Amino acid sequence: MPGENLTRVEAEERAAIVQPSAYEVELDLTKGPEVFGSRTTVHFTATPGASTFIDAITRDVRSVTLNGTALDPAEVSDGVRIQLPDLQAENVLVVDADGVYTNTGEGLHRFVDPVDDEVYLYTQFEVPDSRRMYAVFEQPDLKATFRFTVTAPARWSVTSNQATPEPEPAGDGVATWRFEPTPVISSYITALIAGPYLSVTDELTSADGRTIALGAFARASLFDHLDADYVFEKTKQGFEFYERIFGVPYPFDKYDQLFVPEYNAGAMENAGAVTFTETYVFRSKVTDATRERRVITILHELAHMWFGDLVTMQWWNDLWLNESFAEFISTLATAEATEWKEAWTTFNILEKNWAYTQDQLPSTHPIVAEIRDLEDVQVNFDGITYAKGASVLKQLVAYVGREPFLAGVHEYFVKHGFGNTTLKDLLVELEATSGRDLTAWSEAWLETAGVNTLTPEIETDEGGWITSFTINQSGAEGYLASRPHRLAVGFYELVPSHGPDTASRRPGTGGGGPGERLVRTERFELDVDGASTDVPELVGKRRPALVLVNDDDLAYAKIRLDEESLETAIDHLAAIESPLARSLVWSAVWDATRDAEARPRDFVRLVLNNVGSETESTTVRQVLQQALLVASGYVAPAVREETLVALGDGLQRLAFAAEAGSDAQFQFVRALASVARTPEQLGAVRGLLSGRTPLPGLDVDTDLRWELLIALVAGGQADGPEITATLAADDTATGRESAAHARAVIPTAEGKAAAWASVVDSAALPNATVRATTLGFRRAIDLGLLEPYVERYFATVEQLWEDRSYAIAETLARGLYPSPLASRALVDASQQWLDAHPDAAPALRRVVVENTASVQRALAAQERDARE
Repeated sequence: MPGENLTRVEAEERAAIVQPSAYEVELDLTKGPEVFGSRTTVHFTATPGASTFIDAITRDVRSVTLNGTALDPAEVSDGVRIQLPDLQAENVLVVDADGVYTNTGEGLHRFVDPVDDEVYLYTQFEVPDSRRMYAVFEQPDLKATFRFTVTAPARWSVTSNQATPEPEPAGDGVATWRFEPTPVISSYITALIAGPYLSVTDELTSADGRTIALGAFARASLFDHLDADYVFEKTKQGFEFYERIFGVPYPFDKYDQLFVPEYNAGAMENAGAVTFTETYVFRSKVTDATRERRVITILHELAHMWFGDLVTMQWWNDLWLNESFAEFISTLATAEATEWKEAWTTFNILEKNWAYTQDQLPSTHPIVAEIRDLEDVQVNFDGITYAKGASVLKQLVAYVGREPFLAGVHEYFVKHGFGNTTLKDLLVELEATSGRDLTAWSEAWLETAGVNTLTPEIETDEGGWITSFTINQSGAEGYLASRPHRLAVGFYELVPSHGPDTASRRPGTGGGGPGERLVRTERFELDVDGASTDVPELVGKRRPALVLVNDDDLAYAKIRLDEESLETAIDHLAAIESPLARSLVWSAVWDATRDAEARPRDFVRLVLNNVGSETESTTVRQVLQQALLVASGYVAPAVREETLVALGDGLQRLAFAAEAGSDAQFQFVRALASVARTPEQLGAVRGLLSGRTPLPGLDVDTDLRWELLIALVAGGQADGPEITATLAADDTATGRESAAHARAVIPTAEGKAAAWASVVDSAALPNATVRATTLGFRRAIDLGLLEPYVERYFATVEQLWEDRSYAIAETLARGLYPSPLASRALVDASQQWLDAHPDAAPALRRVVVENTASVQRALAAQERDARE
């Protein structure tokens, strides 16, 4: 990574000198498995006499010609940048070079399918990696048109941002594709996907009457599992929804969606050629949570065609707005335009919990972050950029009103189409359409960090009538104590399941039994600001069974339940009728547990007692993951093992009691596999894997078979030969990743050493296998296996950061940190490294700081759990 950084100052200085208008990129993909030919012609204007540089990460630069004059590559190129001296008003630059294929998911990634030995290529350029494929002024505000000419095997499919042309024969099984120029776009959303991909096509009619061609692509060995009809259905629903609410037709000529191997992210919004992780091609059963997430991702990337691709941030400090808008609007589209009507429940339990977690780390930052260089932006693809920003946009919509918000967005697209903007450009339009001054709102929400906590304080008389109702607001030390919130307060009562009769319940008491529901009877929307906000309109009302602050989840804030409401929620969580309200209660109890206010082992019991009745797949998945984290790291060490055993036993009971073939049954089986440790639990896993103890409706398919096997390996009930045999039956890319995962969980010192060496001592493994190996490495029933790696981690992490690409280095820095130890010794070692390495790369220090903070939080929770 050294030498590949670009600072904001450098970008601003360069933008003041040059403005590209067109790139012509000629690529030769027939040069073998390591390099490809890249010849780039750039047309640009410049300040006469000035000098600057163009970005080009290359293996070799054969020639550089500037305005007809040959420059010596040895003098002007260092393999990362090419210096451009003595510029003219109008310039033509030609760079002829070799680029390098990667196996890290950055630049032009090369993958060989083990099923048929076919080669598949795809690009991933965000943030700074188009320079790995062609010479480019690599910054979002230097937009231009891009014309790609690609020479590749004639039998391949070649896809880019523009419609794929008919290939021209180029001799001996080779062909050339000459694409039309793109519209004016940023380099990071250009794309090339090439190889023997198979595809399905469809089309739709845009709002302006154009026919938009649609394509869905996957590699040949996976293609039979691609449910293209469903992908097209969600895409068409998204097109109709966005064109209607934005009032702006789709801005590009076609829309391809390509599912590609070994992908680092969920998807990428390349203009007209969106790439997705191929884990969204379901070769085995997946949870409803995953199916819903795929829909949200499809609509997230489609939203970027307008917000991000049509109108692009000037610099990466507004990356949050790009991602937050897509996250917010895709959830809205999912809830209103598809069958996934509870998308806002998913948003709360998943995205907002991510945001709250990120916002309480020492590394938290304002939504509008200070992005000094490329390393800053790479590490800021986080819960603030995506989830907190989207949460704040949701609150902004409640604050200014939905119609004024969308009207402002329409004006923003119209005025700035194919240009670059800053946050101020959007706020100007929203202020104009809403009539609200957003200066104070922006300062409070976008320019400061941290999350506030809202706690109701309720007083009643002897009859249960409210005499005082106040919402108290607090913030973490060093952060804003209060912010303005637009929120709702919900009153919930227990009613018989056959009707809405509330009269039988005396106010101020508990109650409830079989056949009862907890339903909202009243809702109050209001503005909250300051340390305390009185709510006089609630005085004189009967106190309900449950008071829910931030009902409907309008505000970005942690909430607490008053004592009586908490008792009601815990006793009747499954009876709460609204999935969103249930998710808010789950989140409130989880937050209190993370903050060491509630006893962790009680959270595990709450999950086991109530998750069996939860209807929302993402909520089930999230609380099961939280329960595992709490049992393994948050409960007191003295009771950790018995808590983990109790969790496993409870999950086993839930799995065998769940409805046959249900999503819940599937999730409980997978959760059991993640925690199984006793002979009885491992015996149940073995019974499912072997078929001796089948569960009605449960198909132990390829991917579930791997999960069950990994559980047995971790528990010492299976080993290398069984892994090898399972891989022989599934010698695919996914199978090889699962085998690496399985080998890394082998519960011996030798097994952990082999896993460590495979990713630390060699850079040969591709990104997906590295990720799988780190997951297995951290898993250990006997935590003593991880103790030697505290010292080894800190002895190697800085060198790994220097030697590996950013994607791999971050995976290793996070994935090899032995966080399951959750010990004071690990915190001390982490702090010693931080103290001794003040000049380490800021992005690496941030990773270590975040790792350390997670363990410190676990220690605080352990201390709370030890108290009765």
